[in-house]
Order: sequence, then structure tokens, then C-alpha cells
Amino acid sequence: MQIIPTTFHGIMDYLMGALLIAAPWVFGFNPNAIEGMIPIYLGIGVIAYSLLTNYEAGATKVIPMKIHLVLDVVSGIFLAASPWLFGFAHLVYLPHLIFGLLEVGAGLMTDTLPYRNNKQLAREI
Repeated sequence: MQIIPTTFHGIMDYLMGALLIAAPWVFGFNPNAIEGMIPIYLGIGVIAYSLLTNYEAGATKVIPMKIHLVLDVVSGIFLAASPWLFGFAHLVYLPHLIFGLLEVGAGLMTDTLPYRNNKQLAREI
């Protein structure tokens, strides 16, 4: 069920990227350890591939929206599982799990056709 329009998804991408980068400081875990580096690097990645995506929030429009959504789902699964994959669940796991599941949900529930509400742009795609 694709209920999230790409315009809203674009806003969420940049907010999620910024939140992931800030997560170690906001939630009080070590930004220099693996539990901090994973969300920081994934946040940078989200912003980078969002800038390259062919949707309303993209700057260069190189990556198709469907590929962007696959990246969201894969990175969300990785983020959600990372506390157990890397053995730091005893220190912190909730931010990774919650934000990872949000990424997966956003990836699965976002419309795959950008510009759907703009018929002229949809014809150009």
C-alpha cells in the first residue's frame, strides 16, 4: 500500500538523515564507537542518495525512485539489526531499531512514481 507521496518522503529523507547523524548526541551514546558510527554513516548515506534521486527533493535526479526505496528498506533493515549484528545491544538498541523500522516502513509505503500530482512532469518521465 503506497500511501506516502514522494514529496513528503523527500522531506522525511532529509529529516531522517539529519536525525541519524545527530542520534549519538541526542540519545547519549558514543559517536566514536560502532553504535554511533552506524547511524552517522547511514544518515550521510540517506542524504547523499536523496540528493541523487529522481524525485521532487532530489538535486541531480540520477537514481530512480524505486532504487531509492530499495536503499531505504535495505538500510533500515541493517540499522534495525545492527545492535545485534555488532554486539552493542546491551548498550543501546532502541534508536537503531525504531529508526530502522521507520525507514523500512517508509520505503514500503511510498509511491514509486514521483511527480504523480504534477501531470506535466509525470508525462516527461
